[in-house]
Amino acid sequence: MEEGKGWSEVNMSPDGIRIVAINGSVRPGNYTSKALALVLDEFAKHPELTVTRIDPASWRLPWPGTDPDSEVTRKLQAEVSAATGVVLATPEYHGSFSSVIKLVIENLGFPSVLAGKPVALLGVAAGSIGAIKSVEQLRGVCSHIGAIVLPLGVSIPNVQAAFDSQGRCLDPSVDKQVRRVATSLTDYIRTRVCPAVTLERILRGGPV
Repeated sequence: MEEGKGWSEVNMSPDGIRIVAINGSVRPGNYTSKALALVLDEFAKHPELTVTRIDPASWRLPWPGTDPDSEVTRKLQAEVSAATGVVLATPEYHGSFSSVIKLVIENLGFPSVLAGKPVALLGVAAGSIGAIKSVEQLRGVCSHIGAIVLPLGVSIPNVQAAFDSQGRCLDPSVDKQVRRVATSLTDYIRTRVCPAVTLERILRGGPV
């Protein structure tokens, strides 16, 4: 994976597709991170992708409304603004998505730099029902700020039984389901975003 080194106002950089994947848990050894690692591993199969993982635990994002022009807020907005697509991964806490993901969204500005971006959702939960509530609530928030949320967000139940302490997935069906987050987002970008960006460049008379 490679950290982003520059920004662009268009959704696809000339040298390929840029993905930002955001982990919505800061708890040490969290299962959200283990599930997200499978998504990143699937992305790694495609050398044309540039993937940046964001772990908010190390970012020290400001509370909403306290410092909207902070350096870390500007860096976060630049990373997401430069992305072709975004993955949001969250645990389910008390029937909703994590406050960490909400803090990230609050720091993406208004209007949000997430607007117009294809977004894939991944939720994990310890219960047998899974993270259905958190994924659907997160879908509503992302749609409200203008993101293009992909259908069929992935929800993993009983996540503590699906991964071992080293992060290895113990259930092939879970492995396949989680990796679908990456393939769904990549397929959407290739079929919807890339043709649109190429057409726009042709119409403007620029390089393709």
